[in-house]
Amino acid sequence: MKLTTITNVSVDGVMQGLGLADEDRRGGFERGGWALPLVDEETMTRLGEVYGRADAFLFGRRTYEIFAASWGAMADPQDNPVAAPLHARPKYVVSKTLTDPGWAHTTVLAGDPAAAVRELKERMPGELQVHGSGQLVRRLAAEGLIDEMLLLTYPVIVGQGTRLFPADGPDGALELVDSRATPGGVTWQVYRPAGRPRYATEVPPRTS
Repeated sequence: MKLTTITNVSVDGVMQGLGLADEDRRGGFERGGWALPLVDEETMTRLGEVYGRADAFLFGRRTYEIFAASWGAMADPQDNPVAAPLHARPKYVVSKTLTDPGWAHTTVLAGDPAAAVRELKERMPGELQVHGSGQLVRRLAAEGLIDEMLLLTYPVIVGQGTRLFPADGPDGALELVDSRATPGGVTWQVYRPAGRPRYATEVPPRTS
């Protein structure tokens, strides 16, 4: 099974609180809702296509609860290109404390997340998508379990908040396989892991 991560980030790499002002105030974050004003029609159309191709979804607990309270609470999800696949297809949530998820077709993965995801990838066909879920994405990246990364970068500098990747973490090279921009300035980059980065090993001679 192909594992794809889909992450909305600002130009300075922030992924926290992109939707609503009070979506995620951890750490004193006060700049929530930075992405929604920049979402244009083409972005929503493409996102609908991305969600529509998923065979299953994987979440960390916090993102799962945000999605369940919004997309999961829609009265007529079948009429929405994002909500329809979220409702109909299997959902897996990594959590050691969630015991009774209210969203249909949800399975809680309470054990080691890396082992659980490896097992899913081995026994299921299709595409497993991870939306948001920064802590989980960082763990999956460190374990080499991500096959493709889709980054939606919004033309804004948030200036505070949780970044996609930590200031000190494992490195990795990426292969850019697709890149495009919407009329509203949201850029889409699709990357595949490409092993370790290459670092310069020689210092060029000084010219003066």
